[in-house]
Amino acid sequence: MTPEEKRARLAQLLKDKSRPASKQAPLSFAQERMWFLDKWSPGSAAFHMPTAVRLTGTVDTDALQRALALLVERHDTLRTTFQEREGGAAQIIAATGEVPLEVMDLQGLPVTEREAEAQRRVVTLAQQPFSLEQGPLLRAVLMLLGNGEQVLLMDQHHIVSDGWSMGVLVHELAVLYRACLEGQPSPLKPLPLQYSDWAAWQKEWLQGAELERQLTYWKNRLNPNALLELPQDKPRPALMSSKGERQVMHLSPALTQALKALGQREGRTLFVTLLSAFNVLLSRYTGQDDIVVGTPIAGRPRAEVEGLIGLFVNMLALRSDLSGKPTFNELLRRVHESTLDAYAHQDIPFERLVDALKPERHLSHSPIFQVMFVLQNAPMPALEAPGVVMEAKPVDTGTTKYDLSLLLVDLPQGLRVTAEYSTDLFERSTAERLLGHYLTLLEGIVAQPDVPISRLPLLPDAERQRVMHGWNDTAVAHPKGATLTSLLDAQVASTPDAVALEFEGSRLTYRELDARANQLAHALRKHGVGPEVRVGLCVERSLEMVVGILGTLKAGGAYVPLDPGYPQERLGWMLEDARPPVLLVQDRLLARLPASDAKVVKLDTGWEEIAREPTTAPAPTATADSLAYIIFTSGSTGRPKGAMNAHGPVVNRLLWMQSAYGLTSQDVVLQKTPFSFDVSVWEFFWPLMTGAKLVVAKPGGHQDPAYLKALISSASVTTLHFVPSMLQAFLDEPGVAECTSLKRVVCSGEALPLELKELCLRTLPGAGLHNLYGPTEAAVDVTFHACKANDGRRSVPIGRPVDNTQIRILDAELQPVPQGAAGELYIGGVQVGRGYLARPSLTAERFIPDPYATVPGARMYRTGDVARWLPDGEIEYLGRADFQVKIRGLRIELGEIESSLEKHPTVRQAVVLAREDRPGQKRLVAYVTGKDAKPEGAALRTYLLERLPEYMVPSNIVVLERMPLSPNGKADRKALPAPEAGGVDPSRPFVAPGTAIEQQIAQAWKDLLHVERVGLDDPFFELGGNSLLALQLHRRLTAELGVTLALTDLFQYPTVRALAARLSRREETPSEDAAQAGRSRAEARRTVNRRAVASRGRVDTDGDADE
Repeated sequence: MTPEEKRARLAQLLKDKSRPASKQAPLSFAQERMWFLDKWSPGSAAFHMPTAVRLTGTVDTDALQRALALLVERHDTLRTTFQEREGGAAQIIAATGEVPLEVMDLQGLPVTEREAEAQRRVVTLAQQPFSLEQGPLLRAVLMLLGNGEQVLLMDQHHIVSDGWSMGVLVHELAVLYRACLEGQPSPLKPLPLQYSDWAAWQKEWLQGAELERQLTYWKNRLNPNALLELPQDKPRPALMSSKGERQVMHLSPALTQALKALGQREGRTLFVTLLSAFNVLLSRYTGQDDIVVGTPIAGRPRAEVEGLIGLFVNMLALRSDLSGKPTFNELLRRVHESTLDAYAHQDIPFERLVDALKPERHLSHSPIFQVMFVLQNAPMPALEAPGVVMEAKPVDTGTTKYDLSLLLVDLPQGLRVTAEYSTDLFERSTAERLLGHYLTLLEGIVAQPDVPISRLPLLPDAERQRVMHGWNDTAVAHPKGATLTSLLDAQVASTPDAVALEFEGSRLTYRELDARANQLAHALRKHGVGPEVRVGLCVERSLEMVVGILGTLKAGGAYVPLDPGYPQERLGWMLEDARPPVLLVQDRLLARLPASDAKVVKLDTGWEEIAREPTTAPAPTATADSLAYIIFTSGSTGRPKGAMNAHGPVVNRLLWMQSAYGLTSQDVVLQKTPFSFDVSVWEFFWPLMTGAKLVVAKPGGHQDPAYLKALISSASVTTLHFVPSMLQAFLDEPGVAECTSLKRVVCSGEALPLELKELCLRTLPGAGLHNLYGPTEAAVDVTFHACKANDGRRSVPIGRPVDNTQIRILDAELQPVPQGAAGELYIGGVQVGRGYLARPSLTAERFIPDPYATVPGARMYRTGDVARWLPDGEIEYLGRADFQVKIRGLRIELGEIESSLEKHPTVRQAVVLAREDRPGQKRLVAYVTGKDAKPEGAALRTYLLERLPEYMVPSNIVVLERMPLSPNGKADRKALPAPEAGGVDPSRPFVAPGTAIEQQIAQAWKDLLHVERVGLDDPFFELGGNSLLALQLHRRLTAELGVTLALTDLFQYPTVRALAARLSRREETPSEDAAQAGRSRAEARRTVNRRAVASRGRVDTDGDADE
């Protein structure tokens, strides 16, 4: 059907349906949604339509009251209330109605305070709730400021009004006020129909073939579960409130004109140009190239309805494709076409669309789209009546309906741009930066519309300078040419008789340790060891381990740790790649190594022969550029890869650490990390280059908290390292607080949970806690953060870059991301390693040219880690890119679920995986270990449901006696059992309701959803439930069970099991339940399900919006 045919049909239908106002009428689709939302969050100001009209001149309050009365008489919607009926609700239209004009005289206040007080009262009054059942749904308050100044606040509930309607209201009030002043009848033409006529017509027309035609388009066009993942300052709450704020920016007249000219050259509207730019901004913020943004459209297809006050506005979901690196001009074409396509299918109410698409129901996200865009061509002009000028201004009620809305107004002095944002998610500074990024982007678009959108400038010069250079200003002049052995030699010369090394009661002074290392170095030289020659080292933690490492380096070679605890197959792979001509071993471990052509040197039973070598140092042959070690790390193929590091990068790392933390000869460092893990490098060399004592833990002792506690106390250890999971186990050991010698606890290797940081600082108040980050490929650590107790952070940062190191957080096009946005972490500077042994293609993929370096030929390492810059220049680690998963179209950071689980008092450690044990059935599985009390899966699920969105709650929770650990002490995710093996049933088997309350709930579901059976774990909405059925279910359960049930409970506890448990807990603890119910209702009043809520605004046929 063509637009002309639709208009003609509407005109005929309206003519047929027009009738005298009745006392009862059906709700329009939009009103049904607003009715549901009012039940969902009673009294929420998010759905008020306030306007503050400035009246300058002399106001006749009697005439103004009469004008309001004429308005109420003219528009049925101003006399409408709403009543619940069987199966829904109805409009109740009173024959007469009254809107009293309340007058507030502020002239008794000092002149300087009146304006501020008026604004305060406007906001307060605009937040007062309406009663849809009692009415009236229009409120008018006149505030007298004196000196011919007044403010008239008119507020309506959205269920009877929209942005267009507010313009009608103000215009007609001005006309009627003039008539009342002059004693004349109303000059307004009678309305050809009322809103109730249109609502009845809409219900009859939009069904059958026409409904299916438009629904088919949108079903093919939209992915109902797609989410725009904007970077947030705060964790998304399980239940979003409607609290919001606004930040405003003004574009210059020159830029505004340039944007209009750009669109005109391409035959596009200003709306399409600005929306396209907004899409680019959102894409650059999120890394997504499929963007869906909502925009309001007037929903008034005929002149007959243009003069009505009522809820006509509809929301369109505009989907834009930014894939393939288009230029901005190409994107303009795409957005133009998709927008026209959407307008051609604009008749279907957004409410019906949501019900048809059946998106996943989440209390933390609005469905279909989470961001809105509005362009208003011109503000409402000032109106004049005898003796007074009226100028209407919108009122900021401190609410928002979406995560983010961009509201633009085309003013003569240039575009005004407002960012309205949810304060549940974003800080004010983030909104300010976003506006700045939009401005920079618009300026770049005007200058270069033909460049790929990924190359358009986004960061203002000051921010780009800050994130790329200011926060990376790490240049420090360390001694040139230093090697690990030269640092050790200098310390030996300085403190030859001090104790350097201690192991299980045996001690070596610096002189003795150096002598043994020199003897081994001479022996290795005879076997051809020198620069770039690799030496395998297969030993347990011991004196021989330290001597073997130092002797290899003094010979000029590079050591290759071969952990005797590794499987023989893995050791075979490592030997195959490294091909060391010499192997240093302990005799008892030789049998664990696969056969090899390498020369075997035994450091224990063969030491007698080595001891014949000179104790003096051989002439140094290694330089700062020489290979120092190769440490193998896990590979994605299952085969380990060897990361190569030279002396110079490691020396930089050690000199930074000494500068930052200052070891002295009085310090004792515990070496407990397996030497196959790169943290061991600083454990070995930092104390030995500073005159401190190195105490080596016994084999296996690094995983024994009781042993570590005893060793720390007996050896007066001051400094040691833990991966966070082992730190947790250590702090759980009784008596750890007695380890008062500790001065420094260093954490790295895993994300450090906030709760664990606080626990460590409480338990060991005399020890500083330092969170470090770095991959094996970049000389151990590249960032550092000094932890502080109760610092108000939402997570523990990984800190700032170390000396002579640059951290770059970049998008897929290697462009810097905005502060606060997530990107991939790249490492530049002197600590970048050589690459992977015998893996040239992988090296080229991960070690890439550094486009931002000032040194020719410099490279940067692509970590695969996701991070973001915090406002203070610290870096927040967000997880591995491969730990971010999507379940049912929703992106989930597994670490966030783990952190929530570890806050439960019975949980010691948690690991969450996205498993796909059956093809196509991906699900979240949590693995937990307990503290004193054993965790219970059901209790943990309930606990998580109160803190996380439902989609983030694992379908299975497996309780383990202990968490499997890798040789490096980290949780071994690959060793975690499938849920069935852990004793947990497969996901969602049918379980029949058992208790009386479960059976009552299930029966209600069966009756409403017309299904034969309902299991305990079947979600209501997956079985066909929708918002209107939820209202009916709420009414039925409240009546049948006689309990206090919030509508939000049906969304927050969407299964029979969860809802029954919720209601049972309320019955058992009535006093606590009453308090909780009060809190829930208070939260509900602040909570808005944004699914179908239209913004105040209209959209003209050329795509421009008018708010």
